[in-house]
Amino acid sequence: MHDGSGARPKPERNHQHLNLVISENAGRGERFDLLCGHFAIAPPHDRLLRNYLPPRLVVHAGQHSGEDARAGTDAQLANLVSLMRTESAADHLGGRAMLNALSTAMFALVLRLASETSDAPVGLLAVAGHPRLAPALLALFNEPARAWSLPELARLCNMSRATLARQFQEALGRSANDLLTDIRMTVAANELKKPLMSTGAVADAVGYQSEPAFQRAFKSHMGVTPARWRKAQEPSSAGLSVMREAASNRA
Repeated sequence: MHDGSGARPKPERNHQHLNLVISENAGRGERFDLLCGHFAIAPPHDRLLRNYLPPRLVVHAGQHSGEDARAGTDAQLANLVSLMRTESAADHLGGRAMLNALSTAMFALVLRLASETSDAPVGLLAVAGHPRLAPALLALFNEPARAWSLPELARLCNMSRATLARQFQEALGRSANDLLTDIRMTVAANELKKPLMSTGAVADAVGYQSEPAFQRAFKSHMGVTPARWRKAQEPSSAGLSVMREAASNRA
């Protein structure tokens, strides 16, 4: 971050506290206070975020607190961030666990608030915020193993098939079938982590009646076969090499 002046920043000093690290410098002018952090999202869930959420997302929660707080998402988010700031400054025992839990809630509220704006970016946020498309989105996430057809989804949204296909493509940037396949592959990747779950059972759990068809779809989307994905979940150097192979194949 910079102030736009082009001047070199003053050297910062880091102070390790109980629940976070405070970094500050001795710059002149009004003090700028920033609370920041990051989320680490492991495969396969990172695929949905990378493919369907914008690379940069900015939301404005406004200033709502106390008796003036409204019930809207912006007020909820503002109050939550205020609580996180208080918790980080207090440095109480258990604060790190509190901040981690609150950060999860903050992430959900940020996405909700972004979906409620009139100019939600193309992707899941635009579909979730579209009152007529939301039923189809919920159906795909709630029942990914079901053999959803375009007419069925159109009926849920009280639209014609052509209108649903066009509006889904415009809002998501992809078809409903593309999203369904990505959801299925995410669920399948999770199921394959279970050692007692056979590949055939995983295929059935995500809506594939044919195990070979599931294996082809999984390799096409994930870059490796289901067997090698399962192998990659083992804590070994071999597993790490398989993950690198998958990343290379996707690239």
